[in-house]
Amino acid sequence: MKIIIAQDFLRSGGTERQSVLLANAFSFAGHRVTLLTFRPGGPLSSTVSDAVNRVVLQRFDTHLDWFAPRLAPTVTTLQPDVILCMGRMANCYGTTLEAAARSDSSNTVVVGTMRTGRKLPWLFRQSLRNVSHVVANSRAAQTVLVREYDIPPGKISVIHNSLVFPANDGETRNERLRAEHKASGDTRVLLDVAMFRPEKNQRELITIAAGLPANFPWQLWLAGDGPELNSCRKLAQSLSIADRVKFFGFMSDPAPLYAAADLAVHASLSESLSNFLIEAQAHGLPAVAYAAQGVEECFLPDDTGMAIPCGDQDAFRTAVQRFAGADPARTARAREYARSTFDQDRQIQAYLEIFEQLTQV
Repeated sequence: MKIIIAQDFLRSGGTERQSVLLANAFSFAGHRVTLLTFRPGGPLSSTVSDAVNRVVLQRFDTHLDWFAPRLAPTVTTLQPDVILCMGRMANCYGTTLEAAARSDSSNTVVVGTMRTGRKLPWLFRQSLRNVSHVVANSRAAQTVLVREYDIPPGKISVIHNSLVFPANDGETRNERLRAEHKASGDTRVLLDVAMFRPEKNQRELITIAAGLPANFPWQLWLAGDGPELNSCRKLAQSLSIADRVKFFGFMSDPAPLYAAADLAVHASLSESLSNFLIEAQAHGLPAVAYAAQGVEECFLPDDTGMAIPCGDQDAFRTAVQRFAGADPARTARAREYARSTFDQDRQIQAYLEIFEQLTQV
């Protein structure tokens, strides 16, 4: 098959990592894959396989995520069998792509995706109604599509995100990294890996950590970049905990952090399915997170993780103290759950099976 994956920009977010993973995997499986982006560059550009055709619509980076010049004629020239829209902006163009496919009398199938917990703009909603099929990355997202946006259930498939950074068998605790950041054997390292955007809510996570009991030894490690990073640095300083909150910036592979941490923590207010939480589970980390959409599908509730009502900081702190201790049996259950539920090969095959079914209709 000839497959186009459309994405506005290869920033360091979870959807963008999934776009690259799928492009590389579809190409490895023998399909002719084009990763089409509106903007050039991006932190994840270097992770795209040389076997994947790269097409960029903007001649230079306008920093406008929505600007997709000559999208329809470019896609028509490529003559794909399937177009997979990934991310908010790409999905807003689903109607345009569907119309271009019809006007060209081609058999191109346009597939939209639902990968966000935020309210959908009008163009996004219209596209979901007009495209041939929709893939939701969680059962919770599927429910939202049906109940809030009137998308027929038969038009939706659920394919969970794939693990981007699965743990290696026999992975050992990263004592070197812990020592480098002065985390002793008693220190509980709380980890969050996410872009610093308002909805990811790292500010509240810092506030929660600052209110943990004085006799609970902790460090909070935050990896990622984005517009809220400087604000979070200043907050940690103002709370006099700057020495206990570590900022790692963007990491192309955060696996060393997973191997050094004791607990995954996530205060995000908007999710569909958290890549960070499923990766943390694959590395054996228990998780405590606010109960945003799809979060409870990332772990075994009240076993390998706990979803806390959004805003209940005291309950979050109580759960952190409960889950931060070492438990080899729980670690094993977390790894098994993540590896079986979010297996790369199975998710990739699920996409390809849907593409095959749609193109044979």
